[in-house]
Amino acid sequence: MPRLFSAFKDNLQESRLFMSRAITALFVSGLLILALIARLNYLQVVEHEHFRTLSEDNRIKLQPVPPNRGLIYDRNGILLAENLPSYRLEITPDQIKDMSTTLDSLSKLIEIRGFDRERFEKLRRRMSRYDGVPLRFHLSDEEVASFAVNRHLFPGVDIQAGLSRNYPLGSHAAHAVGYVGRINEDELQVIDPADYRGTTHIGKEGIEKAYEEQLHGTVGYEQLETNAQGRALRTLSRQAPIPGSSLYLSLDARLQQSIEKAFTEFNGAAVAVDPRSGEVLAFVSVPGYDPNPFVNGIDYEDYRALNEDPNQPLFNRALRGQYPPGSTIKPFVALAGLELGVSTPSSRTYCPGFYMLPGSEHKYRDWKRGGHGTVDMNLAIVQSCDVYFYDLARSMGIERLHDYLAPFGLGDRTGIDLVGEKPGILPNSAWKRSARKEAWYPGETLISGIGQGFNLTTPLQLAVATATLAAYGQYHTPHMVHALRGPGGALTPLPAAATRQIPINNRDNWDKTLTAMVDVVHSARGTAKRINTGLTYQIGGKTGTAQVYGLKQEEKYDATLIDKKLHDHALFIAFAPADAPRIAVAVVAENGGSGSGTAAPIARTILDRFFEDNPL
Repeated sequence: MPRLFSAFKDNLQESRLFMSRAITALFVSGLLILALIARLNYLQVVEHEHFRTLSEDNRIKLQPVPPNRGLIYDRNGILLAENLPSYRLEITPDQIKDMSTTLDSLSKLIEIRGFDRERFEKLRRRMSRYDGVPLRFHLSDEEVASFAVNRHLFPGVDIQAGLSRNYPLGSHAAHAVGYVGRINEDELQVIDPADYRGTTHIGKEGIEKAYEEQLHGTVGYEQLETNAQGRALRTLSRQAPIPGSSLYLSLDARLQQSIEKAFTEFNGAAVAVDPRSGEVLAFVSVPGYDPNPFVNGIDYEDYRALNEDPNQPLFNRALRGQYPPGSTIKPFVALAGLELGVSTPSSRTYCPGFYMLPGSEHKYRDWKRGGHGTVDMNLAIVQSCDVYFYDLARSMGIERLHDYLAPFGLGDRTGIDLVGEKPGILPNSAWKRSARKEAWYPGETLISGIGQGFNLTTPLQLAVATATLAAYGQYHTPHMVHALRGPGGALTPLPAAATRQIPINNRDNWDKTLTAMVDVVHSARGTAKRINTGLTYQIGGKTGTAQVYGLKQEEKYDATLIDKKLHDHALFIAFAPADAPRIAVAVVAENGGSGSGTAAPIARTILDRFFEDNPL
């Protein structure tokens, strides 16, 4: 028979159990609420500013606004570098599903070269996927219109208006003004990122590089409200950028163009300087190049063609070309002899057409095979007698010759306000020991006296030395920028260039030297007499010829038998007007053969044009 149980509820026990559970739940809930309150207090009170900043950063984007680059003018207000409105095609990668297909479709509407694609891919890797990446620059009106009609087919692709650097004179003055280009990886390592936020270009050469800080300006900012994907919705506030300063150069663009035309078939360089101030009036390197393709990236094939051109259009001959000064150095050597007391204006030397050192059978030839006969200092300069200067150099010795010529700036950088100037060489025994690890020989002193041997100078140095000679030893550091115009519109002249005075022992020595240079042009026996026809002012000058290759002892130079690139360089230095010089010029015509026949006429063109625009 089953056993029956009867169960009775213990209500009191159940009530106690319920209460203990309720109290435990209430306690735990209280702890959780306290923890939540503490957390909320921490987030909303203690860390309020931090999370408010994060929130604002998610909502507001600080967008840099690049400044307008300063303009560049010549001394007469002619624009040499400007900013022109330009249209560029941009792609925002975040909005493109198939980049390759998009590019192929765009190329059917707008010309897109392989170079454009390569540049786009490089920029795309460096930029945010939410920012527009340039694909094509300088779109034509037809290309803009063609894209506008088909805009709906290309989400994420747009045309943006902006300013692009332009050089209206093209190749004229390119080596002086330089150009801007896109900032590369090396430049990113040295520039201050804060100063270049939003800026894509920087000065690469010439004035554009030397005065980058003044031309660039100060970046501005915009506060943009963005959505969760980082896309801009509207502008909340704006701090305008400060434009760069405009530069006014001492260069004369019209004079510059006249000089370039005067070189005709010759490569070379010409520099014109104001002896009174050091202002550079002309700075020519021929051939030149068009800087405009470099602004947004030149095509590889075009750059290779420029780089491999045997005429070297990218080479700045005026600043970096190093040439033997040849006979243009003779007035300086003559003055050294007078000032150091080694010679007098009436000292005479017999020139049989060669010179021999005592105890040596080697003949140091004169350019005139039959010789000049007996010459004094004036005639030696006027007829460019080598033998006179061989003898004078030997009498002075290389150390005294070097030490007297050095203050004129020969063989050293002038300190011009450009980047990349070459120094040249003004040799002595210490230089040769250092550079060649060899002793100095007496014969090297002789050829140094006529500007050959180890002597090298740039056209700029030669022009500055000529200006210093014409100014009776007043050396002015050459400079191209003479004034700035800031955002306020005020024209601010730059401080005067540094000067120094070469000591003068006897002013009559300088008078005699400069008079001899005038006779080079205006006397019946002067080597540059062919350029004095029709002159209404007096020129002081000196012809020069620099050998490109050496001749054997008895070998005769015959230009018709050698390649043109081995012809002598033609040089000429000049100042005018002779009684109160306002311009000093140095001309180097590569492989021009004759200083009197090639370089001197170019100098005459320079001076005529200068005085046409600046009458006496």
